[in-house]
Order: sequence, then C-alpha cells, then structure tokens
Amino acid sequence: MKLKTRNIKIGLPPGTVIYTGTKGTEQVEVHYLKYEKTHLEDDHFTNHTEIPFQPSDDHIVDWYDIRGIHDTKLIESIGKTFSVHSLVLEDVADINQRPKFEEYEKGNFVIIRALHFDTDKLEITTEQVALYFRQGLLISFQENETDLFKSVRERLHNSKGRIRTRGADYLCYALLDALVDEYYVIMDEVETIVDAIEEDLLEDPNQNIRSRIHHLKNELLVIRRSITSWRDAVSRFSKSESEFIESKTTFYLRDLFDHTIQILDMVESQKDALHGLQDLYMTEISFKMNQVMQLLTIITTIFVPLSFLAGLYGMNFEYIPELSYRYGYFVLLGAMFLLVLGFIVYFRRKGWL
Repeated sequence: MKLKTRNIKIGLPPGTVIYTGTKGTEQVEVHYLKYEKTHLEDDHFTNHTEIPFQPSDDHIVDWYDIRGIHDTKLIESIGKTFSVHSLVLEDVADINQRPKFEEYEKGNFVIIRALHFDTDKLEITTEQVALYFRQGLLISFQENETDLFKSVRERLHNSKGRIRTRGADYLCYALLDALVDEYYVIMDEVETIVDAIEEDLLEDPNQNIRSRIHHLKNELLVIRRSITSWRDAVSRFSKSESEFIESKTTFYLRDLFDHTIQILDMVESQKDALHGLQDLYMTEISFKMNQVMQLLTIITTIFVPLSFLAGLYGMNFEYIPELSYRYGYFVLLGAMFLLVLGFIVYFRRKGWL
C-alpha cells in the first residue's frame, strides 16, 4: 500500500501537495483556539470560508487544529496564508513520514506519530500528527477527526498551569507531551495483557496463547519503531537554537526526551517479558508432553509382563501342564492382578504416579 501511494508522487517537483492516504470523504474540521493570559476564544468550523485565517497580535497565540488532511486545497490555502514552506505542506499530506523536527526560516516543523491500541484485537494503529509553529502561531494537522489534544484544550480553558502565559513553542511542547502520555497509557495496558497471558499460560498452555504472544510481540515492535523515531525528533527539538523556541521551553523539552527514553525502556521490558513467556510456553508444552510420554511408558511397562503371560499360555502347543490345572485360569488372573498392583505401588513410591 505504501509503495502504491509513493508512486503517486513520482516525477512531481518537490513541494507538491499530494495526499498519500486513503481518500477521505468526511468533512475536514478546523478547531480554532485563540488565547492569552486573560482571554480565550474557542470555535470550530466545517465551512472553510468562515475560518479566520489571519495572524493575531504578538502577545496572542493562535492555534489551528486541522482534523483531516485529505483536503489538499485547504492545506495549500493555509500554507499561502501563513507563508508556510511548500516542503512542510508536502510532508503534512504525506502520511508515510518519519517523526522528525525541522527548522525553517519562518517557523519550525514537527512530525510525530500518535498511537491507538485496540485491546480486544491486540492491534496498534498509528496516526501521523504534524505541528508547525512560530511566534504566536501553531497549526496542528491530524489524519482523523479524533480529538487527540482534549487534555491540552481543557487546560487552556481552565487556565491550569503556565500554558496560558507562554507562547506557541510551549503549546507545541504541551501537545507533544499529551501524545507521549498516551504511550504511557498504552504501555500500562500492554503490561496488564502480558500479566493476563502469563496467568492463562500457567493454567492451560494452548496454541491460542502462543498466537497472542507472537501477535503482541509484533505490536511492541510497532511501538518501539515509533518511540525510537520520537526520541530522535525530540532530541533535535530540545537542542535547537531556533528563534521561535524560548530558552525556558528547552527545559521541558529535555524532560519530554527523558519520557521517550522511559517508554523505550518499558517497551524493552515488556518485550523481554514476552520472550520469557514464550520460553515458559515451550517449557509447559514440553512438560505436558513428558507427562503423556511418562503415562504411556508406565502403561507399556505394566502390560509387557501381562502380554508375556497371555502369549505364553496362548501358544498352540499340544501339551502345556498348567492348562490342565483346574484353577490355572484363576491363578493366572491373580498373578496378573498382583503384577499390576505391584507396579502401581512401585511407581507411586517413585513419584511417577
């Protein structure tokens, strides 16, 4: 699928805005939030002609949250209004971008990936999120209409923390931090699932558990690839000397970088746990197989002398002394019974039964 979407751009000049995802038919929503320390306005629009695409005063932060990037004309219109570099617009519409941080003459650009975890299907899906910011302006681009930044929006409305007193660079940090927090939530859910798999494995190891372990390992690889790219992008972001990033924000970006390292450690820890469960599964299966083989061996051991006696007195010789004995049949049955009983007592004393 990715190769097909990339083929669309072959031969086109750099900066051409081509949407590489599945063509959407839903209306693109634009949420516009304008704030300063003592004032906040929050609107959303589906009619793009009503959107106030115009820069505010320097002490005011304008946040345009674009939900849906399949409307390339809207992306181009935003780029023209705010003088966004054409390469930024191209990357916004290309959903196959790797997380990164780039500096441009008139603003900075961040691409990261948000994760969604379906705990029933044990499936991780990713969503590309692009953030462009400069003094007094931040534009966020989301693939879907889901509100990924609800917690940040609530903080702005409730005027919690320092966010209302800081600029667009801090808002960018806050949005990234909200997405990183979702990684923590997902890793907590993964840990819960791993613990549940371990309990099921100890109770009844079966093929379904093996499939769950294998599937979850693959999903952890998706998280690992995503957070590794995150780490590199945030590292570059925290070391940037861009004029659009205040020195005070750098401290928080370093903390964000530490969070990516912690999440990466959590991923490695759960991956090791799944490797351990896989080894435990093989051990449990081997143990069960050994138990079956042990039981079969015991049964075979018991029936060998019985088969010998039955074969001995079942031979077609004309004269076998014991066959003429009146109670020979019952004596033979008694001997067989005593043999079985003796073997059972012996095996129990050895702990094999």
